Amino acid sequence: MNLVIDIGNSQTKVALFDAGEIVQTFLMKLFDGDQLRNIKQTYPTITNAILSTVGTIEPNMPEILKEEFEFFLGFNHLTPVPIENLYESKTTLGLDRLAAAVGAVALFPGRELLVIDAGSAITFDLIDRNNRFLGGNISPGLAMRFKALHTFTSKLPEIVAGDHYPEFGTTTEEAIRSGVQLGMIYEIDGVIDQIRHKWPECKVILTGGDSHFFDKKLKNTIFVKFGLTLIGLNRILEFNVINK
Repeated sequence: MNLVIDIGNSQTKVALFDAGEIVQTFLMKLFDGDQLRNIKQTYPTITNAILSTVGTIEPNMPEILKEEFEFFLGFNHLTPVPIENLYESKTTLGLDRLAAAVGAVALFPGRELLVIDAGSAITFDLIDRNNRFLGGNISPGLAMRFKALHTFTSKLPEIVAGDHYPEFGTTTEEAIRSGVQLGMIYEIDGVIDQIRHKWPECKVILTGGDSHFFDKKLKNTIFVKFGLTLIGLNRILEFNVINK
């Protein structure tokens, strides 16, 4: 079994993989040595582990992981990955974007892919049929847009996403909610239209914490896959185990 640890800014995602399939996932605010040892005790057949982090971890966590497992991989910009990365500024590429691209290729190899990750930011990333990561775009996410309207104006309230958003609002709250939410829907559909004009058979994969909001509202056909980054991290781990 493989242990995949993805530590973000606000939460940690932990997944157990067996034969390439997720068998268990955990969401937690803090991941420490005690939690790691509890997982290892509950699942003694775990032999390999990968850690990807943009958040704060215990300083000795990599050493603990090395001691606990036969093979440990700390994912960074120098880690070999099973796709070709054509991004020019590789050291500034978010590791979550690269892992999601690897996950998409693991699910749909040899396909033209557009990966849309709707989280704190929304990212659009392209992979061609030769499994080459071409790059993409970064745009503010749903919560960030609501917060920006409140932060950078003197009177607009800060609101949250909701199911009621008419085409044109008749109150300020409706106007903000409709403007932000419809604006994002139009943006996502517009990017998909642009890519499918070039690649008509492009597979579109939507992931991320806000993907549930968009999956039924887009006019385009998409494939929703939660945990795409975890799938990619597991594939990267397997690739490095084989080639160690």
